[in-house]
Amino acid sequence: MLIGRKVPDVTFRTRVRDEAVGGPNPFRWQDMTSSDYFAGKRVILFSLPGAFTPTCSTFQLPDFEKLAGDFRAEGIDEIYCISVNDAFVMNAWGKTQNLENVKLIPDGSGEFTRKMGMLVAKDNLGFGMRSWRYAAIINDGFVEQWFEEEGFSDNCDSDPYGVSSPQNILEHLRRKEAA
Repeated sequence: MLIGRKVPDVTFRTRVRDEAVGGPNPFRWQDMTSSDYFAGKRVILFSLPGAFTPTCSTFQLPDFEKLAGDFRAEGIDEIYCISVNDAFVMNAWGKTQNLENVKLIPDGSGEFTRKMGMLVAKDNLGFGMRSWRYAAIINDGFVEQWFEEEGFSDNCDSDPYGVSSPQNILEHLRRKEAA
């Protein structure tokens, strides 16, 4: 159980739009740290095996995007999606998803995912090392609540999804609020 644990201190290599760069690809590198994302905020972080994959693109990311207002009403400041994909892939995926509410975090080398204990081999799918599907409520850099899909293992034959769904997390927040 990761509840109460501080998230790993990692530097993420991101690409941000900067018109000063000019040209057909006006982006520059910008390092972001765990503190930049998590300090002083109550956020939802959800992780998935890969950008552009079916469950992630059809259900998980779009549903977090749609329910962002409901999460804000429950005291969530930001929603972050992290994946072991580089900044170029994450930016392209975000563009295809028309995101306005969910922010994507590229964990290109898998350092954050490894330090969270969630790095698994997905060689059976031709992916290499990727994240197991999970979500967490993180309050000022500490794990407040943990939602991990069952069956954590390398080269898992299935892709469980439900525990880390936005609907399940929202239900948890509402039950906690009502208690």
